[in-house]
Amino acid sequence: MFSSQKSNVAIQRGFTMVELITVIIIAGILGAIVAPKFFDNSDFQNRTAADQVRAALKFGQKMAIAQRASVSVMVTAPSASSNCNPVAVPVTCEISNLVSLSQTLPFSVTFDALGRPYSSGTTPIVSPNNTITVGGATITIEQETGYVH
Repeated sequence: MFSSQKSNVAIQRGFTMVELITVIIIAGILGAIVAPKFFDNSDFQNRTAADQVRAALKFGQKMAIAQRASVSVMVTAPSASSNCNPVAVPVTCEISNLVSLSQTLPFSVTFDALGRPYSSGTTPIVSPNNTITVGGATITIEQETGYVH
């Protein structure tokens, strides 16, 4: 019933030159768009600076509550490299590579014995809603509790 005739159609293997060139062009376009994202680390530096400021503020607030005394957190521009020193009083945090900051450097926040923030003496922080913007990230300090987030 079935005849064993061979088909005259040859089996094609591999890719055509047009397919290969198309894939290379698409890969080149994607590489040109995506590659700069891998080599630009400013987003990581901004996030690191924001995390350092947030951590220093949280630590200063916790230290004020634990010691039942006023503790100042000072954020300054570094002389050589970024460094946060949470051991010393006042707590100092030197931050480099700050692209955007809503406060002028140096700035300090003092937490009283209950952990409430003050900018100097007994004057509450005057920035809108007690916020500080560091590298695009917003750090908020609650006025009544001193909670930093």
